[in-house]
Amino acid sequence: MPNSGLEFDLSQMSQKQERFFMSRKRFIGYGGARGGGKSWAVRHKAVLLAMKYPGIKILILRRTYRDLERNHVRELVPMLKGIAKYYAQDKYFRFDNGSIIEMGYCAAESDVLQYQGVEYDVIFIDEATQFTWEMFTKIYPSARGANDFPHRLYLTFNPGGVGHEWVKRLFIVKRYIGDEDPDEYDFIFANVYDNKVLQEKDPDYVKMLNALPDGLREAWRDGNWNMLAGRYFKEFDYNIHVIEPFEIPKHWTRYRAIDYGLDCLACVWAAVDELGNYYIYREYAESDKVISDGAKDIIALTGDEEIRYTAAPPDLWARSQESGKGKADLFYEAGLMLNKSNNNREAGWLAIKEALKVYDAGMSDGVMLKESRLKIFSSCTRLIENLPALQCDEKKPTDLRQFLKHNTIKT
Repeated sequence: MPNSGLEFDLSQMSQKQERFFMSRKRFIGYGGARGGGKSWAVRHKAVLLAMKYPGIKILILRRTYRDLERNHVRELVPMLKGIAKYYAQDKYFRFDNGSIIEMGYCAAESDVLQYQGVEYDVIFIDEATQFTWEMFTKIYPSARGANDFPHRLYLTFNPGGVGHEWVKRLFIVKRYIGDEDPDEYDFIFANVYDNKVLQEKDPDYVKMLNALPDGLREAWRDGNWNMLAGRYFKEFDYNIHVIEPFEIPKHWTRYRAIDYGLDCLACVWAAVDELGNYYIYREYAESDKVISDGAKDIIALTGDEEIRYTAAPPDLWARSQESGKGKADLFYEAGLMLNKSNNNREAGWLAIKEALKVYDAGMSDGVMLKESRLKIFSSCTRLIENLPALQCDEKKPTDLRQFLKHNTIKT
């Protein structure tokens, strides 16, 4: 690196780390599993940017100061000796060319306030799944500036943590909403098998990952975001349950199921074939919808399809003291007649688990085929995203724990 006095040995850099270094998107995600060399990539990319762009302002964030100091400060101080001075009290490195790498942490939600109103050209959020959606939305607008420096956010992460769902939505599922531009996001998947240096220096690390319990092993070793411990629908397997859309035969029986609240009106369409297999072929989920408008949307999406009935939870029949009408009455007036479903919630969850159960469907070319009675069209992105994220109730395993959303998804 010219005039820096600093030379990096990048000879053992993995191909995935090189892709991370070379990406020019605004939001760049890296990792997705443990052992992919995330912290190394963050440190070296930050220093390379600081040396290339004199005067650039960079922020590296971890959730706690302990993790920040242990994973980055201890490594950067000797690495930058004679190149940049570390001001321990204010927690930043200052380079001779005027560039700054600030070290930050957000142990509490209120800690993000110290970064609001402050401009950084580049922000690194290391272990982003430890940050809540609210933290992220307050942090990322600070990556801005009226200059010619790159303005980017680099995020590293593994499955799990309080930010699991929003990170998964943006970088794994890639479902964007509102003003989010898909072209601004890049994700480079890396796991322990991409990190040859770690495998050579610590071969027992792979053995440790292999020895983890079911679910946790697939999440941390393989980067499977649907295999976390505590999942209610452990049967769900994207490769088995998600299929490409096809034209539903007219003679198949079709149903709808809806739920309503001002936070969200949700509806799914299901078809049943001659063998009793279920296909979820359409979904609708909109927030802040009055019943008359939502009913019109559902009717329009249905078109001329023959629907046997539309199931809805019993609470929609509760009558308002002011009008004397229930929500079901309002749907009926808007042209959508509902059928009251069973109020046994646990029985409903267990029925879905039974339908998701995977069974052997015979051999093909020496490979055992796996099947399930329930299939979901790939176009039903919100259902596919949220179904595997639902958690068991800790006190009552046969029931679902309330699904807390750390993003703007409406289910």
